[in-house]
Amino acid sequence: MALRKILIWPDPRLKKKSLPVTAFDDELKQLAEDMLETMYASDGVGLAAPQVGVLKRLLTIDIFAGKDQRPADAEPLIVINPEFVEKSGTIVWDEGCLSVPGETAEVKRAGLVRVRYQDLTGAFHEIEAAELLAVALQHENDHLDGVLFVDRIGKLKRDVIRRKMLKLKEELADAAEAVA
Repeated sequence: MALRKILIWPDPRLKKKSLPVTAFDDELKQLAEDMLETMYASDGVGLAAPQVGVLKRLLTIDIFAGKDQRPADAEPLIVINPEFVEKSGTIVWDEGCLSVPGETAEVKRAGLVRVRYQDLTGAFHEIEAAELLAVALQHENDHLDGVLFVDRIGKLKRDVIRRKMLKLKEELADAAEAVA
């Protein structure tokens, strides 16, 4: 397993639409393992392949990441080619994103979702989710369509966050240059 570099918004690669996964092979399994390791190392609960520069419809989620209490049957989700079968209700959640580090904003989403997806073998599954898991599935799925949570908030707040991210990217580039 290896840590992957997470793209920081407004990187234009984050705005591209991902392609369906058609090959369920060792390369896909390695990508999923790397994404989980990267997500955990970054203290995230979800990560989509486009965030690590791979335009495939793959996402990882673990709503118990970093928690002291984990249900015995709680495994991280690896969701491939997700398709929302049903969305209902409304929930407002203060969302953050590994591609927009240190920033959060309230986003309105469906409160209950049902998602059909494939696993690493290509087998189909369906999951019903509410609360944080429903939010995480919608948030990460947005990444597969080139949408970030900042696209779902007001322009003023988005512009403030954009300036902060540009400054952060500049600081990271300067730090990398100083090390080299």
